[in-house]
Amino acid sequence: MDSLTHRPRRFGFFSFPLHAAVGCALLCGACTRKAPTGADPPPTGEPQAEQAKGQEAAGAEKPPADAARRFRNEPLIKSLYTADPSAHVWGGRLYVYPSHDVEAGIAGDDLGSQFAMRDYHVLALDSAAGPARDLGVALELSQVPWAKKQMWAPDAAEKDGKYYLYFPAKDREDVFRIGVAVADRPEGPFKADPEPIHGSFSIDPAVFRDRDGSHYLYFGGIWGGQLQRWKSGSYRKDDEAQPAPSEPALSPQVARLSGDLRSLAEPVRDVVIVDEAGKPLLSGDKERRFFEASFLHVYEGTYYFSYSTGDTHFIVYATGKSPYGPFTYRGRLLEPVLGWTNHHSILEYGGKWYLFYHDAELSGGQTHLRNVKVTELQHQPDGSIVPIDAYLD
Repeated sequence: MDSLTHRPRRFGFFSFPLHAAVGCALLCGACTRKAPTGADPPPTGEPQAEQAKGQEAAGAEKPPADAARRFRNEPLIKSLYTADPSAHVWGGRLYVYPSHDVEAGIAGDDLGSQFAMRDYHVLALDSAAGPARDLGVALELSQVPWAKKQMWAPDAAEKDGKYYLYFPAKDREDVFRIGVAVADRPEGPFKADPEPIHGSFSIDPAVFRDRDGSHYLYFGGIWGGQLQRWKSGSYRKDDEAQPAPSEPALSPQVARLSGDLRSLAEPVRDVVIVDEAGKPLLSGDKERRFFEASFLHVYEGTYYFSYSTGDTHFIVYATGKSPYGPFTYRGRLLEPVLGWTNHHSILEYGGKWYLFYHDAELSGGQTHLRNVKVTELQHQPDGSIVPIDAYLD
């Protein structure tokens, strides 16, 4: 999710063609970036001048050239900064569970310290075209007994009328863990379990419900997501080394959830991603190897595992025959967007498939101040996915 440093870069990362009902401005992406106005106040609620000071303290760059390009899609909501959208359909209604970006005035680094989120909001949409409505705060950092800071990309699930919010945060020893909170309604409020999920670590939880009703928890992210600190099988605080370029890359993690969706039913295992020859992707293969942002969906009986390549800024995908994998790399799903990070979700709604993603259009390219978007996604007859460009020019 947000394990990436705030660095100047040429690209931003997400975008796509939208639902037929979307107006011309949204479909054509005719609008270029506009900063939040009086009607759309800075998401932190602070005055523009104070927000600018915070951005300067965080080492903000001048707006990149990409900020002036034509975006394919509009932000779904402009009243607050949001990222890492996890989209779901419950009761025929679209809900999005994003992270909530704030200007914390913290300098950017490779650990993602500038991503200092403190709560989660839930968004609702009446159609895939948007706009989204903010249903308010669903969970705050102060309501999680074990968590210290940095509520990064979440996901959600539903079972038997209960709703489950999965989220990463650093514990009192600055180790990322994954927690779960439960509510009676999709929008919450959610009540967090007193401890993180036993056996969980790192970031970017993604929950997949298979056709037999089983639920699987995927997670992991390198760099600031700390996955490399667990490669020995236990946590080593100072171990930041990645495998050598010629060695297999670090893998995302997966485990089946127990029936109550609040614990793991089995030991965590690697999600192995292989090339066309069946060999694991290598650490030096940065345009294809896993970095963060796991997601799984099924299309016509095939499991699609998609993820971010991080420092090369692509969303890519691989396919397999089981939720455990292995998954064979297939190609790029989303080209780079405005901003360093990228994180997504995919779902079917109203007979169409959609990709939810984020970029940094509203903030003019500030990587830690992002906004969620959506576009239509197309599967080809051969099972491939049509790559999406975030820009029209």
